[in-house]
Amino acid sequence: MNQQSTSRFDTLSLAFHWVTAVVVTIAFILGPEKFGRLMHQGIDPATRSDIVWHETLGITVLVLTLLRLLWVAMRPAAPQFAMARPMQMMSKLTHLALWTLLLALPVTALLALGSESHPLTLLGGVRIERMPMIADSAIAKLADWGDVHKFLGDAIMWLAGLHAAAAIYHHVVLKDGILSSMLPRKGSR
Repeated sequence: MNQQSTSRFDTLSLAFHWVTAVVVTIAFILGPEKFGRLMHQGIDPATRSDIVWHETLGITVLVLTLLRLLWVAMRPAAPQFAMARPMQMMSKLTHLALWTLLLALPVTALLALGSESHPLTLLGGVRIERMPMIADSAIAKLADWGDVHKFLGDAIMWLAGLHAAAAIYHHVVLKDGILSSMLPRKGSR
């Protein structure tokens, strides 16, 4: 392992982080309002590009997050930075919450679709009409999963905003290199 690995994240970790951030943001922007109401009115999700893109990006988030977790288990050690204990605790809690939301959002979306017997419609014409394992499960009836999904979607955007603000604070005020450790190297291709 080279010396630079102690002050910067590896290239694959950077790629996972930034691609996930972009995909989550686009999925949030494209998140169709009142999706369930549209479906109950007989709107076919395949006719709505926002729904198709939102669902495709949601599945992409799930796949990226699972691959990213595998990489975290195998990658070189993450850089360590000296921080006050309360700041360190907040950082760990924020990261744990973000990881939890990255997994929970796609799961709650599948629960919402399955429990309401709506199809999962993806780019390329991929469509799963019914998810009986979800529809027939006890968990499907525990909540209005569409409302839970919407709440968690709002939560991840607020938390990601807080995460970004903290990174900027570290960069501008503390000048401790934390933000730089997550940015591509200058002059790299």
